[in-house]
Amino acid sequence: MVFDIRKIREDFPETSRLVHNEPLVYFDNAASTLKCKPVIDSINEHYSLEAANIHRGVHFLSENGTIKYEATRESLRSLINAKQEHEVIFTKGTTESLNLVAKCYAETFLKKDDEILISTMEHHSNIVPWQMAAEKVGAKIREIPVNDEGDIIMEEYKKLLNDRTKLVSTCHISNSLGTINPIKEMISLAHEYGAIFVVDAAQSIAHEKIDVIDLDADFLAFSSHKMFGPTGIGVLYGKEDLLNKMPPYQGGGDMIDVVTIEKTTYNTLPHKFEAGTPHIAGGIALKEAVDYINQLGFEEVAKHEKMLLDFATEEISKIDGIRLIGTAKNKASVLSFVMEGAHPHDLGTLLDRQGVAIRTGHHCTQPLMKRMGVNATARASFSIYNTIEEIEFFIKALKKTKEFL
Repeated sequence: MVFDIRKIREDFPETSRLVHNEPLVYFDNAASTLKCKPVIDSINEHYSLEAANIHRGVHFLSENGTIKYEATRESLRSLINAKQEHEVIFTKGTTESLNLVAKCYAETFLKKDDEILISTMEHHSNIVPWQMAAEKVGAKIREIPVNDEGDIIMEEYKKLLNDRTKLVSTCHISNSLGTINPIKEMISLAHEYGAIFVVDAAQSIAHEKIDVIDLDADFLAFSSHKMFGPTGIGVLYGKEDLLNKMPPYQGGGDMIDVVTIEKTTYNTLPHKFEAGTPHIAGGIALKEAVDYINQLGFEEVAKHEKMLLDFATEEISKIDGIRLIGTAKNKASVLSFVMEGAHPHDLGTLLDRQGVAIRTGHHCTQPLMKRMGVNATARASFSIYNTIEEIEFFIKALKKTKEFL
């Protein structure tokens, strides 16, 4: 597919709607992306013509749904270059994926005084599950610090690693700052000490090509709704040997082999971790999102988003009283900032009245906000369907908001 911004915007119906009688400028992509027509059509088709449970039925609708659902698993395996389809586990999203690893791996295999490393910039969903696991087994959480620009301080990370380090979990790309972490190097360093490495890829899955074999990631988590797919479904990738030795996350249908009143044996991968009826329509529609990304190509996506980020950074830097939060050299298309004398929530509200949707608050990264010396930021985040013209409108709206405040 040629990167035709006009055609791409036509594929995302929401880009043409009005908000408060103004054309929508959607700059909240780090929270959730808009949905493309193939995804919308797939969901509509499933519920209109193909609604039936999967995996256990022998009738046409069930078997057809199973084939489509499992085709998505294969497309995801290919997307991240996993060795086996059964290393791709369907979950509700990144949060559940990380909780699954914390519950089934950390609580099972870590013990008292073992250490878990997480960075200052982590989303709460990559902090709280490890705290819960550590409290249960008596392990310790240690913090990988970041500098004023928002980069992980690699020398400090190296000092933290030791023989007690059993698990490291960091984001690939920061949702608050856009910092792209040197994840491959970090994984390699952790493995030198025999530690397991968990990658939160929620922010990177739609922006960068991920190869779990090249990275040598032990676990990797991401969500459908941040890559143009439906909400309520996500993925946990795990190396086969690790997944096989972990206990199930939940009990119920599909995750069993044989059930008696006295004892239950469990199903093989991936079903061992997929209890109950899944989000079938979402799972089937997710393949359409993967196909769409593949057709565009990650190189074209990166080129377009870098152009948007560079332009927005240059223009917003010209406005007096605005300070950028997160100025790492290697960044994804996220622009966080504060305005002197204005609360981010007020900025967000006034921009919304002009049709501009941004995110305000602590972005579920309170430790990072504290490190950066702010309570909250305003965050504009860009995606494939955004344009230079939208950024120009955003800058004008921001100037108007500043004058009003």
